[in-house]
Amino acid sequence: MGGGAAKTTGASGGGGGFKARLEHYMFSGQQKHVFAGIAIVSALLAVPWVLMNRGSKHQSHQDYMEKANKARSERLSSGQPTIK
Repeated sequence: MGGGAAKTTGASGGGGGFKARLEHYMFSGQQKHVFAGIAIVSALLAVPWVLMNRGSKHQSHQDYMEKANKARSERLSSGQPTIK
């Protein structure tokens, strides 16, 4: 009777499945879909970065060398004779 009868939604009608919706979002180029895609990719890349960087604070090479020199000088000036 009307043109609305041809429109069906859901997987049984052949026009609203997950794959069709996903392709629409991926290739539509609409601003909100592009923004959502960027947000999803950013979140996926941020998770490993956060997990890698949540440990101890990073030290510069200079800090490491100062610590090593201090430990070396303490070890050498401890006054205990070395056994040969």
